[in-house]
Amino acid sequence: MTITPFICRKGMTRRRMLGAALAAGAAVPLAAVAGPAWADPAAAAPAATRLMLPVPTGPHPVGTVQLHLVDRSRPDDIAGPGHFRELMVTVWYPARDVQRYPVAPWMPAGALQAFLADAGFSDLAPLGPLTAGHVGAPVRRSGRRLPVVVFSHGAHSHQGDHTVMVQELASHGYAAVTIAHQYDTYTEFPDGRVAVPLRDRQAPTLPGDFAADLRFVLDCVEQLAAGCNPDVDHRELPAGLLGSLDPRRMGAFGWSKGGTATACATLADERIRAGLSLDGPMQMNPPLAGDLDRPFMMMSAEFTRATDPEAAAFWSHLRGWRLNIQAQGAAHFSYGDNEALFPQVAKLFGWSAQQLQDVIGTLDPDQAVKVQQAYPLAFFDEHLRHRRGHLLDGPSPAFPAVSFLP
Repeated sequence: MTITPFICRKGMTRRRMLGAALAAGAAVPLAAVAGPAWADPAAAAPAATRLMLPVPTGPHPVGTVQLHLVDRSRPDDIAGPGHFRELMVTVWYPARDVQRYPVAPWMPAGALQAFLADAGFSDLAPLGPLTAGHVGAPVRRSGRRLPVVVFSHGAHSHQGDHTVMVQELASHGYAAVTIAHQYDTYTEFPDGRVAVPLRDRQAPTLPGDFAADLRFVLDCVEQLAAGCNPDVDHRELPAGLLGSLDPRRMGAFGWSKGGTATACATLADERIRAGLSLDGPMQMNPPLAGDLDRPFMMMSAEFTRATDPEAAAFWSHLRGWRLNIQAQGAAHFSYGDNEALFPQVAKLFGWSAQQLQDVIGTLDPDQAVKVQQAYPLAFFDEHLRHRRGHLLDGPSPAFPAVSFLP
């Protein structure tokens, strides 16, 4: 089976409309954004408007740090002889004494500029959202090591596109590690190089390549846990990070192609104690060769078992704890930051409720944000921390849109 990245026409439209809102200080007609037919050519985002992400609900402030990693076991044929697979990752963690540390942007400036250029706004200054993560803040140590979850993004996306979920987990005591998958992402390296998605069939961007990245990052987590710094530039790490991670309690999650990669990695690597797919297509090449006896949860939207044979086939190979939920009205993008950002875009451009639904689906955006904050946390709490709650037992009146699929 040939694997092709999942990119829908509406997804590209979303990117261009989001680009219009992020491009501050200029009048950007929606007609230039190639938006839907209802776009008003006279509407423009006001200057110096910054979109906002919701504040995480956990008891701890959040810290963050970037790491530059090189996997010397995997030659990089795209970069040429002597080069190896190169990744940027970001570690999010519960922090202390954060007041004097700046908050991190949603995307590094160079990566955001490239993201906007691909959306048709190459000459505009970006003004992206800020996160809750304080760059370089010391790690909060509580006497026990932090459980770890590793995140894999979707096709032609970036590691910040699920920041709501990532910083939520960190605020509740997890170390969340997000991966920028080289050649299929927007990212920036410490030397100033900016990487963008490479539309080349020879590039290592299949779900299996993402899965290999994920497993390599687990190796690096083990190095951090052992007190070693895996950053190839040997940059100083936040106080308390070395030795603070628990390699015996590691999970993984991903969105879209990253969800498929999470499934591949979980099947292949027993260090992943629990896996979560956010609407992953589950297109695997080669096909599944075995069963999975560790916990796995699927949060479905467009790639449901009823409509997607690959998702149904993967489900049949789950022999351990398993759960499949679906938020009614959810679109492919509903379990990510778009649900927090696009309602703000709608206000900037004066969209009606129907116009907003045409872009992000009919799931209420506030409910969508709460779903992505609550359900991944409940899943990893149960299977990495053995903190059993009741949210995963069945439908909840607090989340009326969420259905439990048999």
